[in-house]
Amino acid sequence: QVQLVEFGGGLVQAGGSLRLSCVASGRTLVSYVVGWFRQDPQKDREFIAAINSSGGTTSYADSVKGRFTISRDNTKNTAYLQMNSLKPEDTAAYYCAADATGGSYSNKYDYWGQGTLVTVSS
Repeated sequence: QVQLVEFGGGLVQAGGSLRLSCVASGRTLVSYVVGWFRQDPQKDREFIAAINSSGGTTSYADSVKGRFTISRDNTKNTAYLQMNSLKPEDTAAYYCAADATGGSYSNKYDYWGQGTLVTVSS
C-alpha cells in the first residue's frame, strides 16, 4: 500500500505560481507512475500530468502544457507539480495518484491522495 498526501494548495492571484507536493509513505514511490488530476464540483476529474518511475518521461494535458511542470525526487519519495501563469479556470481540488502503469485515465490509478485546493482569483 502507498499512502499519498498533497501539500501546497492555496489562494493565488491570476498569473501567479504555486508548487504542489505529493509525499508518499508506506512503500517507496520509485516503482510507480505518478499522475496529477484536478476536479471542481461541476466537472469530471481531469488529467493534468504524469511522470514515469524514473522521471525521464512526462505527459501533460493541453490545457496546462507550457505552464505546469511535473517532477519527482525518488530520494524524498515525493512528486511535484509546479504551476505557473495560473488562471482562474485552474481553480480546483488537485489530487496526486500512483500506479504501476498509470496513464491519463483516473481509473487506472490504484492510490490517491486526499486532494489540496487551489483557488486562483482574477
